[in-house]
Order: sequence, then C-alpha cells, then structure tokens
Amino acid sequence: MPAKRRKPRAFISVKGASEHNLQRIDVEFPVGVFACVTGVSGSGKSTLVHDVLYGNLIAAQNVTAEEAPGACRRIVGAHRIDQVVMVDQSPLSRTPRSSPALYLGVFDTIRDLFALTPDAVAHGLTASSFSFNSGNGRCERCCGNGFEKVEMQFLSDVFIRCPECEGKRYQPHILEMRFEGKSIHDVLQMTVTEAIDFFETLNAQRSTLNAQGKARAAATLSVERSPQNRIVGPLRILAEVGLGYLTLGQPLNVLSGGESQRLKLVERLTNQRETNALLIFDEPTTGLHFDDVAQLVRVFDRLVAQGNTVLVIEHNLEVIKCADYVIDLGPEAGGAGGQVVATGTPEQIAKCAASHTGRFLRELLGSARVPRAGSGVELHTTRARMRAFVLPRTFRKFASAGRRRQHAGRVRSPRSASAARASTISRTSRSKSRATRWSSSPA
Repeated sequence: MPAKRRKPRAFISVKGASEHNLQRIDVEFPVGVFACVTGVSGSGKSTLVHDVLYGNLIAAQNVTAEEAPGACRRIVGAHRIDQVVMVDQSPLSRTPRSSPALYLGVFDTIRDLFALTPDAVAHGLTASSFSFNSGNGRCERCCGNGFEKVEMQFLSDVFIRCPECEGKRYQPHILEMRFEGKSIHDVLQMTVTEAIDFFETLNAQRSTLNAQGKARAAATLSVERSPQNRIVGPLRILAEVGLGYLTLGQPLNVLSGGESQRLKLVERLTNQRETNALLIFDEPTTGLHFDDVAQLVRVFDRLVAQGNTVLVIEHNLEVIKCADYVIDLGPEAGGAGGQVVATGTPEQIAKCAASHTGRFLRELLGSARVPRAGSGVELHTTRARMRAFVLPRTFRKFASAGRRRQHAGRVRSPRSASAARASTISRTSRSKSRATRWSSSPA
C-alpha cells in the first residue's frame, strides 16, 4: 500500500451514462493517477469503462471502432489525454511468426550480435540472414515456421515438426554460427530469466573488442545495467510482470489472455510513446500469483510516474487498496446496480456503509470497525481475502438458510448414546445384508 496517495490533476466527466443497466449516472474519471473501478459482478463496470468511456473517447479522436459507443449525454474533458489504449487480453498474433523477442524489439539487436561474429563476417552473413521471417537463412521448406501444417478435411489442422530443420527454423549453415558458444536457435530457446543472465555477462567483453578496434561491436555488446539497454532492459520488465518463464522464441499465438495482456504492458513501458495516455485494463490479475500481483502494481506505478493514467477494472482487494482513486458501482447486480455507490480513496470507500467493496476494505485497511456477523462473507485467511470479495445475493440467502438449519440442529435434543450405537449397528447390518445378497446372486 502506498505511503501517500497521488491526487488527480484533472477529471474526465461522463454525463448521463445509460447503456445497459447504467441508471443515467454521472461519473468523473481521474487523470494522472492509478484508479480502480470496483463493484459486484454485473454492476455495470465493463459497460461503463468499455462501452461508454472507451467507446466515446476513441470516437472523439476520430478512430473507427467496430461497435457504436455506449449511450451517454456527453463526455467532458476528453482533450486532457492524448491517447486512449485498451490493454485487453486479445491475442497478439494469429500466426506463430511473432515471438516475445520480436514483439519487444530485442531480436533485431540479437541478430546484429550474430552478424558481427568473425564467422558470420567471413561468410558474408548479415543481420537479415538470422531472421526466420525473411532472408536467405531461414528453412526453405517450412519458411521459418519450424513446423508444417497438415490440413484435415473434417478434423482440426495438424502441425508436425519440419523434417528438414527439425523445428529449428534455420538452415544448417546459419545454425553453425556461434555467439558465446550459442547458436541463434539456442538463444531463442532461452527463457527470459536465462537470457538476462546470459547477456549481462557480455559487458566483460567490451574492453577486449575495443582493443581490437571493433568499436561498433563493442557498442552493440554494451549491456550496462541501465533502463536504456536494448536487450536486458525490456527483458527485465518482462520478468518483473511474472513472465520470466517465457522463451524468447515462443510463438505469441499460444500465449494465454493474461500473458498477452502483460506483454502489451511491457511493450508500452519499453517503447515509451505518448506519456499522457489513458491505459485501461480489465482484471489484469486473473491467473496471477500473489507475488505477481505485487509486481504488477509496481508496474502500474511506473506507468503513472511516466505521466500516464491507469484505469483498472478489478475485484482483487490487494490491487484496490493500492489505488489512488476508486469508483465503486452497485450496490447490487443487474437492475439493482448501475449506480455510483461511492468515489474517492480506498479509505473513503471503506467509510461508505452502502458499499460492498468498502465493507471488505475496512477489514483489509485495519479499520476499527469491522463488518457485523452475518452481513456477508467473513474473511479469516489471506487466501480467502484474495478471492472475489462479494458473493451474489442468492448465495448469501442460501448461506443464511444454512446457518439457520445448523442452529436448529444444535438446539435439537441429542439422542442417547445407546440409541446412537443401535442406529450404527442397524446401518452396519443392512450393509452386510446387501453385500451377502449381491455375492450370492447368480452371475
């Protein structure tokens, strides 16, 4: 949790939002901070952020969208941001040709390293020779894919490893080129963590290359520990968001939605284009471990420090408590939702008696006032606190009925010990009788 919460420098106002179950609400979204939109499932969070806010902002910027923007009277303050980006979980690529190294732009530098080796220079190889998407170095049979697609008439297509390159994507003479004892295929098979350790050791070679007069190679091999590093810098950010297990050459079309979303986040941090941008995330903590959630929050803080605005739709209390500003929708789902319950800092949300989010934030923030017994789900463990913080009303109704039945069972007069033993003996006799009849029945 931050020691001091940032204050918004401005607001973007949505007036009269009435899409789906939104009750013609007026909402102010802060600019220049890390903000969360919370509420029970079905309260209208995605409708407000995706359809109304995002849809109308891109329409104001004359960007063509597939769907019409959500209904509202007007948007005030759209000029306060230069760009709006939806960092969703959609796939980054439909084909296996793209990889994390290629997407982040570090593969160009890696190919330059191989092109500057003595063997590559002697054979007249260039950086394009080490590309598996084009050039004269990729496998001609599979065109650098590493596999061949067999189209099936009634079944799904089958992919088999290329029998010529054995899945390595390159021709044999390219695989013979070595950089620090590694071929280009070996480097692509490294995980992000392994690649960081490997390229950081190249700094010791700079003095040797300078002595040989190869200033260009020395500049390329300079992998000093700085944010401007072209190889290690992006890979470190990739490891910080919990993707250190990915290989540099892993096809992007096999990544999960959460992995794709975090990779987009890393690309945003690496390229650092417009700084006054609104970045929208929809439950980015899905599938993340507790430690990865903390790392993701630190990355959000870095984006805000660069001058961006981060808006997150989230249920995770560990993320909500770290936000600078919270917009809580509800109070319930469907027709009983679509209203603004409370806005402000997490501490201000915790003071709102009508907010389900505030009820659980009070316990998490260490407030003296705790939720009364029987008002909802009581959180006793850290694991339970990290789950969804509000259960639907129907489930709470069933839970209350279960507690009443349990209480009725406790007040019922207990049976005597002899009666309990007699019941147990009777059940055992019936079980033995059924087993005897089954064993004696004809086959």
